[in-house]
Amino acid sequence: MKPQDIIAGKSSLWIFGYGSLVWKPDFKYKRSKIGYIKGYKRRFWHGDNFHRGDDEMACTWGVAFEVTGSQVEESLKYLNVREAVIGGYLTQIVEFFPQGANQSPVQALVYIATPDNPIYLGPASTKEIAARIAVCKGKSGHNIEYLLRLAEFMRVSCPDVDDPHLFSIEAAVLATIRPILLAG
Repeated sequence: MKPQDIIAGKSSLWIFGYGSLVWKPDFKYKRSKIGYIKGYKRRFWHGDNFHRGDDEMACTWGVAFEVTGSQVEESLKYLNVREAVIGGYLTQIVEFFPQGANQSPVQALVYIATPDNPIYLGPASTKEIAARIAVCKGKSGHNIEYLLRLAEFMRVSCPDVDDPHLFSIEAAVLATIRPILLAG
C-alpha cells in the first residue's frame, strides 16, 4: 500500500504506533488515543540498527494518532522514510480499538515487520534478544532506551495489560547491564 493510495480523498487519518511511535512520534497530530489492534503481536525479531508477527488471537497495545489536513501528507511522507524505506516495514489498514468504555473502533494505518524484510531476524530466545539489545545502537540512540521507554509506556498507559514478551526482555536486559552499571 503506497502513501498516495492511503490519503486519496481523506482529510483525516489515524496512524497506530506500537514501538517508538508511542513515545516519539516526531510528527504533528490533532489528537492521540491509547488502545490496541487485534491479530498482531509485538515481537523483537527485527534487526533494525539504523533507528534502533501476525496472530489472530493476539492484540498489541499502543497509541493511535489522528492527523488531519496537511498533517496527513506530511506525516506519511516522514513515516514512509522512517518506517518503510529505512525500517523495511509494510503498511496495512487495521481496526484500532481505543481504550475505555463507549469508544468506537476506527480504521488506522500501521507499519508492520514481516519475515520478507531483509533485516528480519526471526524468533530467538529472550536471552539472545536481550544480548542484542544491550549492545546495539543507531543514529536515533541506544536500543536499551527504546526498550525501557516502551516498557514504561505500557506500565503507565496500559497498567492492566501484560506483555510477557516485552517485560521478559526488559528484565533480561536489565540483568545483563546491571553488573556493568554497578562496576561503573
